Amino acid sequence: MLVELVIENYAVVERLRVRFHRGLNLLTGETGSGKSIVVDALGLLLGGRASAEAVRTGAERARISGMFEVPADARFRQIVDAAGIAVEEDELLVEREILANGKSRAFLANRMVTASLLRELAPLLGDIHGQHEQQELFSADAQRDMLDNYAGNESLLEDVARTYKQWRACATELEELTRREQEQLRLADLWSFQRKEIESADVKPGEDTALEHEKRVLQNVAKLSDVAESSYAALYDAPESALARIQTSLRKLQDLARIDEEMGAIAEALKPAELAVEEASHSLREYLGKLESDPKRLDEVENRMAALEKLKRKYGHSMEEVLAFLADVRAKMSIVETASERRAEIEKQQAKLATDYATVAARLTSKRKEAAKKLQKKVESELASLAMERTQFHIQLNPTQWSPEGADALLFLFSANQGEEPKPLEKVASGGEVSRIALALKTCLQGQADQAAKTPLTLVFDEVDAGIGGVAAEMVGRRLKQLSASSQVLCVTHQAQIASFADHHYRVEKKESNGRTVAVLDELSTEERTREVGRMLSGHRLTPEALKHAEQLIKASC
Repeated sequence: MLVELVIENYAVVERLRVRFHRGLNLLTGETGSGKSIVVDALGLLLGGRASAEAVRTGAERARISGMFEVPADARFRQIVDAAGIAVEEDELLVEREILANGKSRAFLANRMVTASLLRELAPLLGDIHGQHEQQELFSADAQRDMLDNYAGNESLLEDVARTYKQWRACATELEELTRREQEQLRLADLWSFQRKEIESADVKPGEDTALEHEKRVLQNVAKLSDVAESSYAALYDAPESALARIQTSLRKLQDLARIDEEMGAIAEALKPAELAVEEASHSLREYLGKLESDPKRLDEVENRMAALEKLKRKYGHSMEEVLAFLADVRAKMSIVETASERRAEIEKQQAKLATDYATVAARLTSKRKEAAKKLQKKVESELASLAMERTQFHIQLNPTQWSPEGADALLFLFSANQGEEPKPLEKVASGGEVSRIALALKTCLQGQADQAAKTPLTLVFDEVDAGIGGVAAEMVGRRLKQLSASSQVLCVTHQAQIASFADHHYRVEKKESNGRTVAVLDELSTEERTREVGRMLSGHRLTPEALKHAEQLIKASC
């Protein structure tokens, strides 16, 4: 719902700030007073096209801002979250700036955004029907959504979308299998050779590192033996070995401990050293026992290392990388070997999903056709009461390619004259006719799922009363009043019969300020409203009779 609208330096508006309310908000004024400027400004907030010609003469920029209640629809959160915009409050600020050079900027919650994002959010904020607006009513998607909302197809649409998604996933996988098949078959021989080469080598993780260590030992047996024997003698075997000296020191400390008990603690501290030297000496002795020059084994190690080095040059820098390459090749070969089975499996699954989709889409088509017959009759009945008695309104469904929304192409057809074949709405309907068709549709759809949100959508009607008067104008007013029970309605009107139904009445007029014309907008009090309706009845000169008639008209509309 639109809470507040601020317009600055736009067309003949210098600065205008107006608060709107729930219910029916009517804008009236003399012809050319600037009533439609409000509608045009609101259109910009909903992503409409900006033009430098709209900037007030002498101003650097025009600025329009609107404060909306945050929609309760989950789609709103999805859109703003995807755009990375945090909307924490209950109200949402939307802004547009138009520079004198024609460039424009859009803002959402004080963050710069694209106009396309505003257009994406527009269906959740407001719906404008007027002479110069790009009507949502002309959109095939919007027309389909209206019919589905009327038919209550939400659950069925979910089934259709889910089945279509699964069916398309199968088709995509088949396309990918076909795309890769030729390349995989070409590479299969290479993969097979690589797998056999690595498998025949029977490599082990870390084998190259272990062989490198063994090679160093075999190449340095004599040096290792000399150094190890020297170390063994120094630790254990020589008369003045480390073990002999520790044991001598330990005996002397033990003798001292018999005299001074404090020496016992030092002796105890030395015992682990004795054990450590003994263990190291035993380990050296075992090591010396294993050292043996083996030229044959050295040749075997060097040959094995050469074979592994060849594999590493081709397949990786280590045995782990070579084995990872082997695992990858095996996986690719498995895909090639099982491709036909996988293709058959997917084709079987796809065929079943195609049958499922055809079934559920046929059910959706049937419900749409049934609902279309009812809706077009209701719309024609509504239009008859809006001074469009000879109007034909048809909803045409034609088969089309499968989609998440079903297999139907939907089109609203319209003919204003008896005997004329109905044609697409956007090609033959005037702005005023489109506004009344929109009003009729909204009235027929009132109470359906799309009207159930807690936050009312803002519906804007401009020139909805074009070419009508009397009883027809009264019926338009009643429909607007009825519609305003669930949606906030803003309407520009020239008809007193319609204005009398207003919950909130605004007058737009032009005044002169500092030698320039400016448009101003005021919310009218009860007395002012009566005088405005009287003016609309009598013309420029307000007569007592017109004033009395206005009072009666307003009272009858309550």
